[in-house]
Amino acid sequence: MFATINYNLRLCPCCGQPRRIAHLIDLYERNYRLIERLVPELDLPFENVISRSDTDLPLHLSVVERARYTCELRLSYVFDQPVSRHREPDFWVRVYRDAHVAEAHQCGRRMPWLAERCNDPAAQDFLHDQWARNHMLARWLDYLLEQGHGFAIAARPRVPRLADATDETRRNP
Repeated sequence: MFATINYNLRLCPCCGQPRRIAHLIDLYERNYRLIERLVPELDLPFENVISRSDTDLPLHLSVVERARYTCELRLSYVFDQPVSRHREPDFWVRVYRDAHVAEAHQCGRRMPWLAERCNDPAAQDFLHDQWARNHMLARWLDYLLEQGHGFAIAARPRVPRLADATDETRRNP
C-alpha cells in the first residue's frame, strides 16, 4: 500500500551516473526553451492571462515578480470549488532571461541549499527534489505546447502606451 523510495531515481537517466548539478542546469535550459515557446515575449506586458485550447483546460499564467534580468511566473489550471479555488498543477517558475534558464520551485520559495559540505544530505535532498520538480515541469510544458497552448502577442491583453494615447489626442483634438 505504501510506496517505497527507489534510490535509483537519483541516477541520471541519460548516463546512469549520480545526478549532479550539471544535469539539473541542462534541465533548467530545456525548461527555458519550452517556456520561450509557450511565452514568446518574455518581457511580459500583462499580469494575468489565460491560454485556451480546443483540447485542454484553460491555462492560467500570472506574473508574480519582475526584475531586470528575471521574472517569476505562476502556471496552473484553476478549478473553482464550491468553497475555494484550487490550482493543479501549480508551478512557480523563475525565468532568468540573461542566463536562459528557467527553474521550477514551490510556493514561491526555495529551500536553502546547504552545499557547504560535501555530501550534505540536505543538499542531496534539495537537488533530488529540484530534479523531480523541473523534470515534471518540462514534461508538462511539452504537453501544453502539444495541446496548442501559447501566449502569443496577438492573444494577450495590452496596456496602451502613453505615446499611443498622445498620438491619438493629436489626431483627434
